[in-house]
Amino acid sequence: MEPNRHTAVADAATAGSAAPGCGEPERELFGKLDDGTEVYRWSLENGGTRLKALSYGGIVQSLEIPDRQGRYANVSLGYDNLAAYVAGTTFFGATIGRYGNRIAKGQFTLDGKTYRLNVNEGVNSLHGGAQGFNTKVWDIEGFTSGSDVGLHLYYTDVDGEMGYPGTLRTKVTFTLNRHGDWRIDYEATTDKATVVNLTNHTYYNLAGEGSGTIEDHELTIAASHYAPTDTGLMPTGELAEVSGTPFDFRKGKPVGRDIRAGHPQQLQAKGFDHNWVLDKGVTEKPQHIATLRDPRSGRTLKIATDQPGLQFYSGNFLDGTLVGTSGSTYRQGDGLCLETQHFPDSPNEPSWPSTVLRPGQTYRTTTIHSFSA
Repeated sequence: MEPNRHTAVADAATAGSAAPGCGEPERELFGKLDDGTEVYRWSLENGGTRLKALSYGGIVQSLEIPDRQGRYANVSLGYDNLAAYVAGTTFFGATIGRYGNRIAKGQFTLDGKTYRLNVNEGVNSLHGGAQGFNTKVWDIEGFTSGSDVGLHLYYTDVDGEMGYPGTLRTKVTFTLNRHGDWRIDYEATTDKATVVNLTNHTYYNLAGEGSGTIEDHELTIAASHYAPTDTGLMPTGELAEVSGTPFDFRKGKPVGRDIRAGHPQQLQAKGFDHNWVLDKGVTEKPQHIATLRDPRSGRTLKIATDQPGLQFYSGNFLDGTLVGTSGSTYRQGDGLCLETQHFPDSPNEPSWPSTVLRPGQTYRTTTIHSFSA
């Protein structure tokens, strides 16, 4: 794994020539932070998929996919300016770390020592704290390899940042292949025992961002259990069966079919905002675990991962105060997230799959997004 860089790479690095239908990664200035740090937007295109990512937050700012008639639309929610991302609290498209999702009371104990984390959601820590990976400027290199095109993103998180132990060197790779699949490979190493749970927080609307509700999207999740939460949306430790509840997506159904069912868990979350316990568990290689389809456009997203969990969030806290990339406001349910992950609060639940990373080990996980129409 390559070391972190302290300045942005001036030009797209390439490894071999771009394959037919596969353009070189392109870079443009997107904006500057208050301290003058330049933030770049990188563009990738391959196999009919167009992806734009920012060096700020490792954010997917745009993801364009054709419908059944070949018409393109940006299917990811986001902003058209840097200031909105800096001020925002929605994590649109962001690379999430050091720990994706929630840790109860902002603390955990590892090897007999208790670590206290930055708390940024009531008494709990969410998505790595107030200055998580989504707020950092990543060093990025573009590459082409055979018929693939992609980006390597690098960030080093120092020991004690947001309360986490160990200096964590992180590499995230976005790859588009000739079929238009978007693959994310995560890697990390540490010099001290720590916990890690990396994910991506893209909000999808396969009809196109700003087009309205996702309640008619059809969703399938290969999970017979989910993790109920308390009033703070923290898992209670129970893994409950989805059978006979609104949380059963095993056979597929429109997102909106049961979203108003009045289940106590839905009332707390204002919809769906839970970890689904994938039936396959942790696997050596990515396996298909979820399908999302918009019947109007025909656009379909299939997700494969090696992770044991999937956080399905139905955009419950979008409230009409945010203006997206197309100039339309985002209201409740105008986008949804499907975040592959280890379970929330795993450091405090020893019976759940471990998120501990130790010196000499390498954290590796892969998620693949396949698009069709």
